[in-house]
Amino acid sequence: MKEYFAPSELIINDDGSIFHLHVKPGQLADKVILVGDPGRVALVASHFDNKECEIESREFKTITGSYKGKRISVVSTGIGCDNIDIVMNELDALANIDFMTRTEKQELKSLEIVRIGTCGGLQEYTPLGSFICSEVSVGFDGLLNFYEGRNTVCDLPMERALLNHLGWTGNMCAPAPYAIHANEEMVERIAGDDIVRGITVACGGFFGPQGRKLRIPLADPHQNEKIESFQYEGRKITNFEMESSALAGLARLLGHKATTVCMVIANRRVKEANTGYKNKIDDLIKLVLERI
Repeated sequence: MKEYFAPSELIINDDGSIFHLHVKPGQLADKVILVGDPGRVALVASHFDNKECEIESREFKTITGSYKGKRISVVSTGIGCDNIDIVMNELDALANIDFMTRTEKQELKSLEIVRIGTCGGLQEYTPLGSFICSEVSVGFDGLLNFYEGRNTVCDLPMERALLNHLGWTGNMCAPAPYAIHANEEMVERIAGDDIVRGITVACGGFFGPQGRKLRIPLADPHQNEKIESFQYEGRKITNFEMESSALAGLARLLGHKATTVCMVIANRRVKEANTGYKNKIDDLIKLVLERI
């Protein structure tokens, strides 16, 4: 017998749309681009040949349209893995739950999802303006630890190696990181041969969790140095951001294909930043639209 999703678990608005996104099932495309900034939704959609719908609720803005014959939805998530938890579960509900019966559909759909974001580079070969595709994401946010099946989709040896390297083993105050591989086919298609591939750390905050110190001292002032020096099977940690791990992890558990590609707007190693990155990120948007 199919599981019934009660109104308290699957919240559907009076107009038939999903609770936070305010999107109805027929308004979601099978190809989805996620962006953090709601203002970036219009920038992505400016390249569409036509637009079907435009929906806005809180930080979640959605435009569905077509680009060169491909039907695509672009959705803003806001900042952080907690928002990715909302967006991914609601996107999956739109694709795979019958809102009339509140049960799982007979045939499940696998969405293709690419997050376009900005990040901080951690290596000398990831200077300002670099594009990085998250081949592996390490979540310092802890989100995936709340879901059954977490150990079946994560790279447990990598997790143990990183815990040992950071000196977090046995430290009750330290995060419980998880390491998750993005969908291999999506990485190949989106990264191609002209985008850096690497390990991305998704942090639970912008300041202390990413080693930034203003008026509060850091628990471990050497954390970033340890992260930069970590190597696993020939890979190094290339960048910091705040969403890729939740996206990759929830996509794996839900049966979707996903990866994250970011533009470096700050290089933490050489302590440089560029806030005037708007034009360059449009180049990344156009590249993803071609390859998704």
